[in-house]
Amino acid sequence: MVVIRILNEMARQFETAIIVVTHDEKIIPTFKRIYHIRDGVTHEEAGEGRTFV
Repeated sequence: MVVIRILNEMARQFETAIIVVTHDEKIIPTFKRIYHIRDGVTHEEAGEGRTFV
């Protein structure tokens, strides 16, 4: 997905965080940190941070 690749490149270039809200589970592994909100409670987990091809 080109948009996710661009967002990740911008985050590295500008040394900033990018917040993405999605239900698309195939892009989730591309992020380093993942937050799930369930029943109003936020849960954090480590992502894989792998490159999306």
